[in-house]
Amino acid sequence: QVQLVESGGGLVQAGGSLTLSCAASTSIYRLGTMGWYRQAPGKQREMVATINNGGFTNYASSVKGRFTISKDNGKNTVYLQMNSLKPEDTAVYYCKALSLSVWGQGTQVTVSS
Repeated sequence: QVQLVESGGGLVQAGGSLTLSCAASTSIYRLGTMGWYRQAPGKQREMVATINNGGFTNYASSVKGRFTISKDNGKNTVYLQMNSLKPEDTAVYYCKALSLSVWGQGTQVTVSS
């Protein structure tokens, strides 16, 4: 079974930056489009960013211009660079292969004001 392991979360002040990593137990190229999602307390899980095998990216309007998704096929790892963080970015962040119903355990991001 495919495993996805997120890391890199933490506590940061507003305006700061974090980089999240998602390590897959198999080839992310074979998994196809990869995405980052987040879930804040009391809210539904939402898509943050996706990237396909051609490198095409898509972002939620709330993070466009601040977050960058990327991947390293050789390391089977997907990244989410988050800049200019805001308190409303506080959530548990998950990565997912869109072709599978598999979620990692998530990594907590907390942005203080």
